Amino acid sequence: MLTPGGVVVTGAASGIGRAVALRLAAQGAPVALVDRDATGLSATAAAAERTTGAPVLTLVADVTSDGEVAAALGTAHDRFGPLAGLVTAAGVLEPGGLADVSRASWDRHLAVNTTGVLHCLQRGAPLLRDGAAVVVVSSNAARVPRTGMLAYAASKAATSALARCAGLELAGRGIRCNVVEPGSTDTPMQRALWPDPLVGAHVAVEGDPGSFRVGIPLGRLAEPEDVAATVCFLLSDDARHVTLQQLYVDGGASL
Repeated sequence: MLTPGGVVVTGAASGIGRAVALRLAAQGAPVALVDRDATGLSATAAAAERTTGAPVLTLVADVTSDGEVAAALGTAHDRFGPLAGLVTAAGVLEPGGLADVSRASWDRHLAVNTTGVLHCLQRGAPLLRDGAAVVVVSSNAARVPRTGMLAYAASKAATSALARCAGLELAGRGIRCNVVEPGSTDTPMQRALWPDPLVGAHVAVEGDPGSFRVGIPLGRLAEPEDVAATVCFLLSDDARHVTLQQLYVDGGASL
């Protein structure tokens, strides 16, 4: 059961963020949807409004901009009052290894995946009510090395550490802060990596010894809803004594 109150979800236009927003809406939670993709955001909002009578607020903002994040979260607070939850799911993934990752790509990963989360936590913390919950969507790449994903893995490792340090500081207010680390999940970001989706999905599930990639023991890609279910559990009172945790949701791929 979710604690009553508004929840902000970043990256809500697609993928895991969208699935989280729709699940929250289906449970009757007021949700503030944040993304820089106005079209995708509108589509998520329309789908959410079909499932619930709870308020749905759309806020176009880029998490790399501290000012835009502050404005979006401030608007959510004005609309819903002290916030019950914050989910940071906005992210980017661009292939690149040690020899070929560009400085621009490196900076972009850190700006979105790490600094974007910092903006949300810094600006969001004063707007959260005591006893609220924060869930940061990171990646199993934060703790499992990946070839060809240097900047992404580094940014996610930094993000997981950032979230746990912030959670330690927020614990005095009873605010729980946890990290969800998905593996390969059937999202537009994941599919963009695969020239052939069927081959890409097969390699993700079966593994690739040549790139030191373990397969997925459960034998399938995650659906965004699989990750969303875990996020919503961590937001709920059922997880009231769970904080500062990094939880894999990857079908066993991080073994």
